[in-house]
Parts: sequence; C-alpha cells; structure tokens
Amino acid sequence: MESKNSSVAIVGAGDFIGSAIARRFAAEGYRVHGGRRQAEKLTTLQVEIADSGGAFRAHSLDARDEQSVAAFLDAADGDVPLEACIFNIGANVQFPLLDTSERVFRKVWEMACYAGFLTGREAARRMLVHGRGSIFFTGATASVRGGKGYAAFASAKAGLRAMTQSMARELAPQNIHVAHLVIDAGVDTAWVRERIAGAIGTEAAADIPPDMLMNPASIAETYWQLHRQPRDAWTHELDLRPFGENW
Repeated sequence: MESKNSSVAIVGAGDFIGSAIARRFAAEGYRVHGGRRQAEKLTTLQVEIADSGGAFRAHSLDARDEQSVAAFLDAADGDVPLEACIFNIGANVQFPLLDTSERVFRKVWEMACYAGFLTGREAARRMLVHGRGSIFFTGATASVRGGKGYAAFASAKAGLRAMTQSMARELAPQNIHVAHLVIDAGVDTAWVRERIAGAIGTEAAADIPPDMLMNPASIAETYWQLHRQPRDAWTHELDLRPFGENW
C-alpha cells in the first residue's frame, strides 16, 4: 500500500464500526490512532493491521475528559498532520422514563454529546493549522427520532446532531468537512443478533439474511468515500440503512 503522510483519529474505536473504519483507512496508507477506555482491547486489531502492512496505534482514552481528548489528538497530530477524525461513541441505553436516573441521563449525555463536542473542537483546532480535514460523527435513529424508553439516548444523540450542523456551517468555509451519519438500523454483530433473538425468538433471528443488518465494513466504506468527496459537493449528513429496513 502507498503510505500517506497523514493520520486518522478514531474516538470510540470499538470492536465493530470503529475497528472497521480503522481497517479501511489503514488499508489506504493512513496512520490510524484508535482510542477507547481500555486500550488493551485494541491489541488484536493492532496486530491485524500491522500484519496487513498498515499502521495502527492504540490509546487509552476517556472521551469525556478534556485533557485526555487533547492528548490523544496531539499524539495523532504528531509526526504527520491529522487529516480525519471520527467520533464513534454510542452510549445506547434503554430505560423507562421513571427509571431513568439523573446519573444515567448525565452519563449518556457526557458520552454521546459532550464527548463529541470535545472531540470536534480539539480536532478542529489542529486541522485549521493545516488548512484541511474531515470530522465525522456517528449518529443513530435516535438522532432524529426519540423512541419509547430512549429519553436519555435520544436527547444526547439529537444534541450531537445539532452540534455537528453548527460545526459544519462554521468550518466548511475553512476547508474542514464536517458530517453526521445516521446509522438507521442494527449493525450485524453477535450482540445485536442476541437482542433480536430475545425479541422474536432464536430460530427467527437465525433466519435474518446477513444484508438485512448492516455490515461494519460497509459502514466503514461509506466513511472512506465521504472523506474522499470533492469539496464542491460535500455531504454534511447522510442516512445509512439496509435495503429492507422500514423507515
């Protein structure tokens, strides 16, 4: 692969979407920095990318802490300029309204909205110096529609979406591409299939075609194509959902 003199930072480099994004950008020669609370959980991904000829560095990161986010992005913007930053923290919880404690509501907001603000602001600080960059935020169905039992999650994701719109309007004229991606379906993971099995039965869940749930690699491809867009036709929000999803 051709090595690029640029880096990518992924805040919330989880086992599925975050890891798939890391693989996709590493395959294009970018130096990828992945952050999550427990960096040791990224060891397998780091070895996999290295074996494929890519560059990946794992970081312990508390995305709710200003200094932690700044240090992480300083590392990503070290030897080579930071060219893309993806905020990929979920914080998906479901509680009836009266069972939603103050602590739950606040923690979900901190993870899904406040952490996104810190990430976006600090990424912009560094990219403006270089005069270019992409900052992408992973959203959800709850970003645009509050569902039963999702008061905490929906309010945080809707807040993240609104913040992204403000950032896009402010930073686009300065050559920073800011976009929000609504992931409007289940991602094909063992955890999601277990939840579906619990709701409709194990046999019925086993009959769900693979392409009725979203493949993390397919999602990652969308992030890559978004990053490659010419600036005369930038997308600032898009929805991703399988062909058979009702919406």
